[in-house]
Amino acid sequence: MNPGEDTAFPPPEHDHNRCRTDLMRQAEVRCEARHVRLTDQRRRVFAIVAAEHKAIGAYDILAQLAQRGRPPAPVSVYRALEFLVENGLVHRVESLNAYVACARNDVRHRAQFLVCKKCRTVAEIHSPLIEDAIAAGAQAAGFVPHAQIVEVAGLCRICAE
Repeated sequence: MNPGEDTAFPPPEHDHNRCRTDLMRQAEVRCEARHVRLTDQRRRVFAIVAAEHKAIGAYDILAQLAQRGRPPAPVSVYRALEFLVENGLVHRVESLNAYVACARNDVRHRAQFLVCKKCRTVAEIHSPLIEDAIAAGAQAAGFVPHAQIVEVAGLCRICAE
């Protein structure tokens, strides 16, 4: 995001080039620190996911890769996405069966998502209060959570107007 902008949903005039550049740089640094390879295929898939603040499905990624040259096999796109998720570079948005670049891929964290059902823009937020409430509820129920996925569906400011 650019200085002074709403960090949840960017305005239509938002210049996403800076976000894209920052995300790619953070991805490279994170992979180097973890001693994992950001291969050309993984880099191409990540670049497509990071191209916008909208969630994108695997087959849409495949279609964009096909437009840029020889299309890869779907399994290679899924493998790249699996790597990117495992290394904290992208998140899977379960309700859309799609992926979005992690806004904070420089650190491991739990995130919550605000999902616009009209334009598919996804805002990643971080609320320790939500995390603590889920942990307290799970503990009170004697439940040991293995994953925490919080997605709130609605309309972003632009689509709600």
